[in-house]
Amino acid sequence: MINTGVYDYINVLDRAADASYLRNKMYSNNIANINTPGYKRQDVSFAAELEEALKHSRYRTLDDKVSNVRLSRLNGRVFTDAEAFSYRLDGNNVDIDTESASIAANNLLYNGLTQSMSAEFRNLQAVMTS
Repeated sequence: MINTGVYDYINVLDRAADASYLRNKMYSNNIANINTPGYKRQDVSFAAELEEALKHSRYRTLDDKVSNVRLSRLNGRVFTDAEAFSYRLDGNNVDIDTESASIAANNLLYNGLTQSMSAEFRNLQAVMTS
């Protein structure tokens, strides 16, 4: 994490990529426990944390809001999804089709985040070399 205003968006994108990476680990863990009786699927929440961080900023522009995000509080949060719900009699609520679709969607998100970070670094490089 770099603490200068030039890297504000990169730092937030980095936190989002970390949360996406963690989410992929949770989906893999869910699949690994598909036959574990009583296991409840886990997921990662990040969008709500980012929304909360941006909402509490008193500044009006997105640039100002992003520059004032407290990165130490901007982390993916692991939670148990649909604890009271179960697909099966053994209490497990993991569905392989749902997990597979979630992994595919999360991979697209992760790739988009890393491409956005690369674009931000290219922009900085263009400014520094001009």
